[in-house]
Amino acid sequence: MEQVAADILTVTLRVKRFNPAVDRKPHWQVFTVEGMEPTDRVLDVLHQAKWHQDGSLSFRRSCAHGVCGSDAMVINGANGLACQVLLSATGPDVTVEAIRGLPVVKDLVVDMQPFFAQYRSVLPWLVAEGDPGYTERRQSPEQRARFDDTTKCILCAACTTSCPVFWPNGSYVGPAAIVQAHRFIFDSRDEGTADRLEVLSDRSGVWRCRTAFNCTNACPRGIRVTEAIQEVKRTILSDRV
Repeated sequence: MEQVAADILTVTLRVKRFNPAVDRKPHWQVFTVEGMEPTDRVLDVLHQAKWHQDGSLSFRRSCAHGVCGSDAMVINGANGLACQVLLSATGPDVTVEAIRGLPVVKDLVVDMQPFFAQYRSVLPWLVAEGDPGYTERRQSPEQRARFDDTTKCILCAACTTSCPVFWPNGSYVGPAAIVQAHRFIFDSRDEGTADRLEVLSDRSGVWRCRTAFNCTNACPRGIRVTEAIQEVKRTILSDRV
């Protein structure tokens, strides 16, 4: 019984809140959430605060299993998914705020439309002319492996909104869009590389990257984001030779 009692946490949750409809500027609200365990997630703490203390607290979440990416936020100063970050990692003091660089709709909810506009700009779909008929567009295991890492992106925006270049300059296409472009640029079946490279060669494309590695560190899927960006840069340069 003593061991069980020792594992029970009282969490001090600090939330940066902002409702543009009524607030002139953001403010911090502190919740004390009792009865939590080290294996609970930050999302569980937010649920307890919303369900039992203040129902107006706003945040996104859907699958709650690290697949949909909807609950990305800044947790103790670093981007992460609230459904993945455990209290055993944060300790009893948890500070959360909205991901940076996107307009805040309310509290931890941001407007994702600018992010998805950049995503769509790189043509994130297979471009292949001709009807394959009743056969598949085949590729070897080695060809498939070439872009496997960047297929893991869940569009949570954690990488893009961790980028210091993106914060003051929303026109930067951002790491997530470049990752999506990478996935198709190196797909042996795709024929849209030239169009994607033209977009990424623009002044708001890959050359904005300063190789800070924030994006790689923030990715909840472990994608080698910075490496993917460098590969796209090299492809653009080789295409110009």
